[in-house]
Amino acid sequence: MNKTFFIVGGDLRFAALADVLAENNRVFAVGFDRTAAMSEKVQTADSIVSAPERADCIVLPLPVSSDGVTVNTPFSGRSISLESLTHIIKEDGIVFGGLISPEVREIFEKRNIAVADYAKREEFAVLNAVATAEGAVQVAMEELATTLSGRKILILGAGRIAKVLIDVLSGFHTDITVAARKCSDLAWARVYGCRSVNIYGMDDILGEFDVIFNTVPAVILDENRLKKTGRNCLVIDLASKPGGVDIKTAGMLGIRTIWLLSLPGKVAPITSGKVIADTIGNILSERSDSHGGH
Repeated sequence: MNKTFFIVGGDLRFAALADVLAENNRVFAVGFDRTAAMSEKVQTADSIVSAPERADCIVLPLPVSSDGVTVNTPFSGRSISLESLTHIIKEDGIVFGGLISPEVREIFEKRNIAVADYAKREEFAVLNAVATAEGAVQVAMEELATTLSGRKILILGAGRIAKVLIDVLSGFHTDITVAARKCSDLAWARVYGCRSVNIYGMDDILGEFDVIFNTVPAVILDENRLKKTGRNCLVIDLASKPGGVDIKTAGMLGIRTIWLLSLPGKVAPITSGKVIADTIGNILSERSDSHGGH
């Protein structure tokens, strides 16, 4: 690629991303005061202002911002305004971010700066699902007082993460049931060797399971359903906010519930950093092709 990248903010995934990009590009990292070990090829800058050149590409974290004004910088005590980034990018540059909100997008687009959301790409989502599923199984193994082998497992939802979970858990000889809404998803679950049940018809069997993995980002396990769930069942929620479990009721009923947010960044930051790097590479290649190779 041989471009100038600014990696601004983010968690350990972005330190790993800086390392990968620095193999073939000039890379400046901003917003990493605390220990996020990066290779010597990555140049760290104290602030945007102190960087010696302008960027071809700025890479922002996932999610980019909590307030729509400043960058998420968990490894730094200083705040970096999104507005300030508009001054350090070249005219034909591009800003990458994960889960970019409309207000963040507008900051750049009103100045005619191209914006791309790597988190909306299918290759990113699929490879991220692998890290999420493996991390979820790791947590289940740590929390259970038994082996996974022979356990009765319910997976709520049938999207990418659910599909990878089926694949990983099948290797442990678990007894898997998939609950989903669409008939097509239930058919695929059977093809994968699982039992299947419509998510609205699962209430009678909820008490049978040792572990429930939820991947649906809506409160599926409400008070009514939690009362039908076994008290010794381990519930692992993998859904993004608002999550899929009424956590307060689960706590009152004594059902162990773990809500695992941003798992890829925690369990596999190096792999996740490489996934972001590959996705950005794909976006740049497509952009180059659409611009006739320029």
